[in-house]
Amino acid sequence: MNDSTVTEFIFHGISCSHTIWILLFILIMVCYATILCGNLLIMVTVNTEPRLHRSPMYFFLASLSIIDAALGCLAIPKMMADLVTCGRTISFGGCMAQFFFLHFLGGSEMLLLTLMAYDRYVAICQPLTYMATMNRPRCVRLLALCWVGGFIHSSTQLVLILRLPFCGPNELDSFNCDVPQLVRLACADAYVTELLMVANSGLLSLVSFLILLVSYGVIIATLKGHFKERGGKALSTCSSHLMVVSLFFVPCLFVYLIPFSSSRVDKMASIFYTVITPALNPIIYTLRNHEMKEAMGRLKNKWIFSCLCVKGEQKG
Repeated sequence: MNDSTVTEFIFHGISCSHTIWILLFILIMVCYATILCGNLLIMVTVNTEPRLHRSPMYFFLASLSIIDAALGCLAIPKMMADLVTCGRTISFGGCMAQFFFLHFLGGSEMLLLTLMAYDRYVAICQPLTYMATMNRPRCVRLLALCWVGGFIHSSTQLVLILRLPFCGPNELDSFNCDVPQLVRLACADAYVTELLMVANSGLLSLVSFLILLVSYGVIIATLKGHFKERGGKALSTCSSHLMVVSLFFVPCLFVYLIPFSSSRVDKMASIFYTVITPALNPIIYTLRNHEMKEAMGRLKNKWIFSCLCVKGEQKG
């Protein structure tokens, strides 16, 4: 443990001006509702549709929705409460817990997105052995490795941050607790620690991103010359994943590969991958995926039929 005398931190990330706080609150509330409802809808749809439930791709998609829902719940409720009460403080322990789970969920999502790229590679480049290679027990093991990798990453980050002394000031120019802002508040020279922490997060982001690029490069090379037969459909299944990958990885690369970037850049990137991306993911996957839209239509029809049956029984 460190020799910190700071017992709480103060966020300066969101203005409490009366002219904009209502608009900010409405926008954040809409994003929060979209995160919860959209990701819950994906989870319910995948688990109630037998064909989707057996598919490795949709099994991983449901897991991604769980992470996105948890990631959205990590910082947004605190942001909304701060806008209403203008009370921007968070305890030292609460800040460390938020820091740990932010990296735990973020690291797990990076590894899961990489795993989803591998799944698409096997499905497109090795279609005859796809179901045997990506059988359910193996998918569960690979998913468990993603969670374990996220836990190891976040535990390492937490150990490094707890070694730093915090004796004042205690004001964070952000709306959550993350590496760049916390390191700037350390009393001691944190240059080496910051480099280690940035290397930890930055290398995870960079390596995962490079693996994704290689995977899709191989997919495109495999489809070359066969685009008319199966390339259009195959690439359409990957387009949604590519959009999600870009939305998630680009802000992370800005934050963690540039250790001394401005707080404004850090703040914008942090808002993007904790608020915007979890809200856009379910929209991208549902609007651009015909199978999901058809499955949701069937789910809606079943729900309407059930409601009509219940009303008929009540009247009888």
